[in-house]
Amino acid sequence: MNTALSRRSLLQAALAAGCAPALVSHAATPAAAPLFALGVASGCPRPDGLVLWTRLLGEALPAQVAVRWELAEDEGFKTIAASGTERAEPGSAHSVHAEPAGLKPDRWYWYRFSALGQQSPVGRSRTAPAPGAAVQRLRFAIASCQRWDHGEYAAWRDLASQELDLLLFLGDYIYESATAPDSTPARRHQGGLCRTLDDYRQRYAQYKSDPHLQAMHAAAPWLLTWDDHEVENDYAGDISQHLEPGFARRRAAAPQAYWEHRPFPKAARPRGAEFRLHERYDWGALARIITLDNRQWRDPQACPKPGRGGSNTVALSDCPELLDPARSLLGKAQEQWLAQSWDRERPWNLLAQQTLMAPLNWQPPEQGSGLHWTDGWDGYPAARQRLLRDLQAARVRNAVVLGGDVHAHYVSDLHAGGADKPVIATEFCGSSISSHGLAQRRLDQMRPHNPHIHHARSDERGYIRFELSAGRLEAELRAVEQPWDAASPLRRQARYVVEAGRAGALSD
Repeated sequence: MNTALSRRSLLQAALAAGCAPALVSHAATPAAAPLFALGVASGCPRPDGLVLWTRLLGEALPAQVAVRWELAEDEGFKTIAASGTERAEPGSAHSVHAEPAGLKPDRWYWYRFSALGQQSPVGRSRTAPAPGAAVQRLRFAIASCQRWDHGEYAAWRDLASQELDLLLFLGDYIYESATAPDSTPARRHQGGLCRTLDDYRQRYAQYKSDPHLQAMHAAAPWLLTWDDHEVENDYAGDISQHLEPGFARRRAAAPQAYWEHRPFPKAARPRGAEFRLHERYDWGALARIITLDNRQWRDPQACPKPGRGGSNTVALSDCPELLDPARSLLGKAQEQWLAQSWDRERPWNLLAQQTLMAPLNWQPPEQGSGLHWTDGWDGYPAARQRLLRDLQAARVRNAVVLGGDVHAHYVSDLHAGGADKPVIATEFCGSSISSHGLAQRRLDQMRPHNPHIHHARSDERGYIRFELSAGRLEAELRAVEQPWDAASPLRRQARYVVEAGRAGALSD
């Protein structure tokens, strides 16, 4: 099977109807509302299984809808590898989480759904290689931060045309805020601030209506984690940015809607506000991929502004709480789990988490003791050092940290203990799909007193594409030329290489 041709045909099918995916109707009347208007998706690939997702839309759906799914070894569905029926119900927003098992490792499959006389678009997914299998390469990308009213999704269009085995989404899939009434963007959020389960469901449906995002979901399996905006900006554990009295209700509604709109297994369904996202995935004998959650169990941010929770930018000399060794970004249980999850047998360990891990001091040394943003790893420096020392103690061969959140492309060295210590890991932090970034002049001003940061560009949206082999990791930083043009081309902003056995990125 020509997988490049299949990828192109999937993209063309998703875009054929403009703003809606192509649908094949089986005995449906021409006026029937499209049930599968939010497309299809897959994720959580294992050697013998994966998760398939869709959600039915409709004004008067039955309380229970039988949804048939099929997984085939070929694009024409001549050889069916697995099939079944799931019940779509209002309690899960009529979402479907199918879990075919007993599949062959390291191969591509095609899948589709049908219900009430309609058929979904076709998606393509794949299983992971067998645990000890020799793997020549892993092609993947990282993406994050796709605020609807900040730009079109040209980056997704470009990503869907790439030949990828896997997409790692690192947080801020939706933004919970309302579009400012005095602003005039070409795209606006429907509704106001998300507070209820219905609010979050509506926001996900709006985002997932975009054809380029749908095309990328249909093109390859995803691994996912979240950040703050899937719930509320800058929240920490059970603490709201605005110290909202009823925040517990939002903390329960948001994970439910998140799970409903993601290719997660049924067993992962949240129990109230608690939702496990940290997980390990192995890609044959080549790499271990670890996903983290830095929101649910973190300690509140240090030294917030009076009357508020959330982030602040503070001088180290004014906020001794920053150095409290008891403070954690991941929570003690997740820290311990991570320390036991590093794999010294495989050549590569990829840590997929939400934000920039490298220290970033916004203040020149001659002006003071340092100025740091408290919502990221700089707000939890002792926790960062524990993570890096645990990584060093595990003696893994090649560790790469992947992040998002900060709406800029960063490439950095990570040291255990300080800048005068050896480099033990490399970091790639990707820019946003569409969300606005800081002025580039601010990053240019901080670069001289942050020598461990080799690349910092916040004036362009985009993503980072990788190709991994046993001997090296190649990274291409991609940038959108026209953020409000869905057809905008993307260009190569930079290329970096990490050689096996040598931590730190080299400009290519």
